[in-house]
Parts: sequence; C-alpha cells; structure tokens
Amino acid sequence: QVQLVESGGGLVQAGGSLRLSCLDSGRTFDGYAMGWFRRAPGKEREFVATITLSAGHTYYADSVKGRFTISRDNIKNTVYLQMNSLIPDDTAVYYCAAAPWPRVLTVASTYNYWGQGTQVNVSS
Repeated sequence: QVQLVESGGGLVQAGGSLRLSCLDSGRTFDGYAMGWFRRAPGKEREFVATITLSAGHTYYADSVKGRFTISRDNIKNTVYLQMNSLIPDDTAVYYCAAAPWPRVLTVASTYNYWGQGTQVNVSS
C-alpha cells in the first residue's frame, strides 16, 4: 500500500529556497509516476511537477519551470521538490501524489494516492 508523507514546508522570504520531501512509507513500484500539486488559498489545486520513478522523465508547470526541480531517490523511496527563487504566489499547501502509470501525468484525477500536504509560505 502506498503511503505518502510530505515534509520540508515552512516560511521563507521571497527569493529564498525550500526543499520538499515526499516519503513513500508503503510500497511503490518502479512503474509509478510521482507528482507535486499545490492549492493556494481561494484557488483550485494545480499541477506543479511530475517524475516517472523508472526513467526519471520530468515535466513542470510553466509557472515553476526554471525555478523548481523534481527528483527522486528510489533507494530511499523519496521524491523531492527543490524550490528556488520563491515568490509570494508560490504560497500554498503542497501535496505529493502517486499514480501507477510509468508516464508523465499532469492531471490530478489520474493520481491514486495523496499525502496530507505541507504548507509553504513565501513572504514579500
């Protein structure tokens, strides 16, 4: 069973960096895709980044491209989201998700498993 736990959120000033971690304490096969989504106050949940666990293919939302990097450590069962050059619009609850498909996925409904989320606040 896949069980996802996010960590690494917090408060940071604009221009700063944070690294989010998503630990899968259950069992995730190589044929999975992992994604990060976020929900800002008063807004819909939106796609941020995704990676396939086997080939390591990645894809990013335009709003974070060039600033965020998704990576995975298959030995540690952990996926990371390195966030640089943070701006106030990045303030949101960030969620990790897993999908049993070895492909790049950007739609939330294609993910079967979700973590509880971690809060990121970026001050101006």
